[in-house]
Amino acid sequence: MHDMAAAPTNGSGSPTTTAAGAGPGRLLVASELLVDGRRIDCPAAALLAGDLRRRGAQADIAALRPADCGREAAVALVTSGDGELGLAIAAVDGDRALAAEVIGSWRSVAGPRTVLLASPRSFCAGVERAIEIVLRALETRRAPVYVRKQIVHNTHVVKDLERRGARFVDELDEVPDGATAVFSAHGVSPAVRAEASARGLDVLDGTCPLVTKVHAEARRYAGRGDTVVLIGHAGHEEVDGTMGEAPEATVLVENVEDVRRLEVTDVGKVSYLTQTTLAVDETAEVVDALRTRFPALREPASEDICYATTNRQDALRRVAADTDLVLVVGSQNSSNSVRLVELARRQGRPAHLIDSAADIRPEWLAGAATIGVSAGASAPSELVYEVIAALGGLGEVTVEERETVRESIHFGLPAALRDG
Repeated sequence: MHDMAAAPTNGSGSPTTTAAGAGPGRLLVASELLVDGRRIDCPAAALLAGDLRRRGAQADIAALRPADCGREAAVALVTSGDGELGLAIAAVDGDRALAAEVIGSWRSVAGPRTVLLASPRSFCAGVERAIEIVLRALETRRAPVYVRKQIVHNTHVVKDLERRGARFVDELDEVPDGATAVFSAHGVSPAVRAEASARGLDVLDGTCPLVTKVHAEARRYAGRGDTVVLIGHAGHEEVDGTMGEAPEATVLVENVEDVRRLEVTDVGKVSYLTQTTLAVDETAEVVDALRTRFPALREPASEDICYATTNRQDALRRVAADTDLVLVVGSQNSSNSVRLVELARRQGRPAHLIDSAADIRPEWLAGAATIGVSAGASAPSELVYEVIAALGGLGEVTVEERETVRESIHFGLPAALRDG
């Protein structure tokens, strides 16, 4: 890898301005460089732009011409198996020092890498169904279509649906009487359903069928007189909805210590449920503690932690042991994505949750020759490939996919949205 000499300034010797009408203090990150008749790809543009924005700069991505690479530009080339790749930022009004610093930080971690790609990853059947419900509603229902809470916990999915016309609200009181309202994949309490009915809302239920299963269990266990112990995370929408099925009979525990402090009316009538997106190994410890305290503990006929959560954890567990770093694509409020990061860290690997390639930091890549990559069940798969492409902008990347199981589960749409 090496620096590339900056292109000359304009004919008068004055500094050139950046492309696309950039104003003072604005930086342009090259998506490609056009130099001496050559087009040099710059796949790491998202990494550079994200770094600049974290430092408070305004950064846009665009193709840069020779005239843009004057005294204000910082440029370096990286050797790849297919030739050369560019790292370039054009800046004005004193920002070149920042541009040079950012270029230097990424150039210092450039080089060939291996990516171990965990499979399964990204969307599960419940997420696909919920998103499809919103898309069908936008096509078949009178605008606007309202969605209570985030349909799934991913910022990119929500922004995309907003661009298509969906309106996201926190509570139903923001939805006009008679309008279309979609419930999120995480489920709602009976009180929310009753409110929607009283308001005459046209409800489309995006609740994942596996969450619906847990709700049914909560009603059944409470109906037979049990104290229902729900293992989950306080404040999560799925937990709020499940507890709403039988609030007087349900208690929430998050860890083994909560189990030790738990007091119930009748130790012989206790059952448990779990949030569907928990860490399998940590949840097993909590269940073991419940069994120790309550020998007559009654359990679900099948695991409440969903197949997708379990599969993604199993896949990442196989990958993480052979990596120097793990990157999990997913949003901060995605429980199953956070659990993947925690799993990798429990295996002694540095791991980070990223919404997109722009969140990757250069210091994470120092000494990381092999990177494990996965994505939570609510993260679009294209974001994973964007991460791999961005890493490829720092040098040749070899991708090895490791598949533990192939998922074929599909959930049907509500009857009101089925064709025919």
